[in-house]
Amino acid sequence: MTSSSDAILRLRLQQAQQTYLALGDDFIAVVQQAANLAIDALRGEGGVYLAGNGGSAADAQHWAAELVGRYLLERNPLNVVALTTNSSTYTALVNDYPPEEVFERQVRAHVRSGDLFVAISTSGNSENILRAVSAAKRQGAKVVGVTGKDGGKLRALCDVVFIAPSADTPRIQEAHLLFGHCFCELVELERI
Repeated sequence: MTSSSDAILRLRLQQAQQTYLALGDDFIAVVQQAANLAIDALRGEGGVYLAGNGGSAADAQHWAAELVGRYLLERNPLNVVALTTNSSTYTALVNDYPPEEVFERQVRAHVRSGDLFVAISTSGNSENILRAVSAAKRQGAKVVGVTGKDGGKLRALCDVVFIAPSADTPRIQEAHLLFGHCFCELVELERI
């Protein structure tokens, strides 16, 4: 490796550390509020539905897997679904409808009053996520937003929102991973 790669890696490590250091009591409060919404939904025999695009889709699938399986504790599986995982439904919707409807239609089909919808968007401005959030609210569900930068349009639409303290996509996504792990741990500790 070259000295330039060493400098890049040191810079990225410093940026990640600065992002994590910017998290504090507000982060703790937001994670607790988001987890409480999930716990309420699951205790009420509802579900938690997650959606995102690209890396945010991977986060949705990751967090759903942690809660259907286990994060740290052996327990009952939880009713948590990532709307990105049914490839037949997803590709049919993208083929037959405008792409901004891909999550909205799934929300209309599955999400009900008492459920929780978790909307993950690095920018907070992904049209298909915004439309899904609006549909979830119309269905009577609570919404947790997970975003970055200034929160984008998503910020105003959510019951609870975590805004990663960065404008840099990789740092936002790294903070989202911490949020997701903490969220899963708090939900799991309730042993629903």
